[in-house]
Amino acid sequence: MPGADEPPKASIEGAVHKRTGDDVEGTITAKIAEGWHVNSNKPLEEFAIPTVVELDPATAELVEARYPQHQMKAFEFSGGKELAVYDGTFPIGFRAKLKPGATKITATLKYQACSDRVCLPPNTATVDIDPSKLVPNVATGFSPSGRAEARPTSSFTPLTAAPQGGDRLAQAFASRGLPITLALLFVGGLALNLTPCVFPLIPITLGFFSMQSDGRRSRRFALSLMYVVGIVTTYTVLGVLAALGGKMIGAWLQLPAVLIGFALLMLVLATSMFGAFEIQPPRWIANRSSGRAGLAGALTMGLAIGIVAAPCVGPVVISLVTLVAQLGDPLIGGAMFATLAFGLGFPYLVMLNALPRPGEWMVTVKKGMGFVLIAMAVYFLRPLIGEEAFRWGVAASLLIGAIFIFVSRTKGAAILRYGVAVLLLVAGVAFAIPKRELDGVKWAKYETAALTTARTSGKPVVIDFYADWCLPCKELDEKTFTDDKVKAELDRFTRVKADLTVAGDEKTKQLTQQYKIVGVPTIVFLDASGQEVPGTRLTGFETADKFLQRAQAVK
Repeated sequence: MPGADEPPKASIEGAVHKRTGDDVEGTITAKIAEGWHVNSNKPLEEFAIPTVVELDPATAELVEARYPQHQMKAFEFSGGKELAVYDGTFPIGFRAKLKPGATKITATLKYQACSDRVCLPPNTATVDIDPSKLVPNVATGFSPSGRAEARPTSSFTPLTAAPQGGDRLAQAFASRGLPITLALLFVGGLALNLTPCVFPLIPITLGFFSMQSDGRRSRRFALSLMYVVGIVTTYTVLGVLAALGGKMIGAWLQLPAVLIGFALLMLVLATSMFGAFEIQPPRWIANRSSGRAGLAGALTMGLAIGIVAAPCVGPVVISLVTLVAQLGDPLIGGAMFATLAFGLGFPYLVMLNALPRPGEWMVTVKKGMGFVLIAMAVYFLRPLIGEEAFRWGVAASLLIGAIFIFVSRTKGAAILRYGVAVLLLVAGVAFAIPKRELDGVKWAKYETAALTTARTSGKPVVIDFYADWCLPCKELDEKTFTDDKVKAELDRFTRVKADLTVAGDEKTKQLTQQYKIVGVPTIVFLDASGQEVPGTRLTGFETADKFLQRAQAVK
């Protein structure tokens, strides 16, 4: 979409610093024009186009690329929201295998350049690298042995897929760092005590501690502590394994067969909540609990309960596994899972006697929570069944569970029982209510006939040139074009949208040349005769009050 005289916003250079036979290591150095930036290799926004290095397969096979840590910066179009970007000059380390007879490596950087106000369409920069010329002392993020190092403090991070829009945990880690993420995980661990695989086991745990403590608080605390250590150990091992598994685990978790398997597991566990069978600790744990197993028994219970609880905390655990797999660092992975587990076990250290007595009420809550497991099954099927079926499936499950608990006449723990029912009811209603579409300016698709009709009727025209990959365009739609005064002012215009998403499309090229579009969003105002009104063109994001003044200048 940039004009022929529009210079590229990124250039790259390449060098090889190590070669063993056909195996090479090198660096691609990207330079971004001043005042511009490109998206991170792992952008946080759903529609942002990641920056990616590719090698021409005819010259070399890319084994691994290491991208620098992105920066979090806010821009005028982002309304103060920070985005993950690269700017200035930054290196990308790579390892590759030369093709037989290849005398060069052709590298391409795919990127999307944006300024503080406007985004250009996706573009590429290419360089040929001579593998016979070795350049020493180039840092690529690889160890001397040739193995990629996974160091959280390194300036390089593994090439991974961008986190999806719904993955808030990954966004929190990328934008706020490890301490805030650990705090969120601890709070999440506390909340997991309300899940149906954990909550019914609380009486068993309390009974064990009561039996073993002989009424001594210090003894009870020691047993609780060992129990928590067991839970933390189980989840820490899971975190380390997830990190060592790397991208394979994240990809594996997206397979339809795996998603269906998790959904079926949730349904099986739901039938357990309804009384078809009982979830119990293994017999050998129960045997130790009835005896004087002491601290070792508490530790053993913690190790096993962590496994028993894992299915019911699936969404949180799977989200965390995916993030840890992307990071690829066992230390960080272990710390994240250990923090989640510590939150899960923390109540046993401070609230041992705070829960109501077990009784018939718990059976009712247990059955009601079975509907939550059905909702979780629908959650796992979300990528396969679509958003509408997901929304109604979850809503129906939660609402039925709430009604079940409300109409039951179980005695005991009325406040807690009805509290659970209210939570399910509120959550069910929230899912049942469809997401409100933005009540913004209504646009017609760009057609020459629409412009002709406008000239005939003597109406001015406003044209919104946009693209699906354009973040400032979405900010205009959500913040500027939803303003009541802006909507009222634009009612006197013929309003059309021109889609420039596909840069190589003939219609895109024709519109780009006709209106001299440099980047999107671009707003063009035409007077009643069809001529552009001088001084009114907008390129980039603009707040509602400023845009209103711009539109009012068009007569």
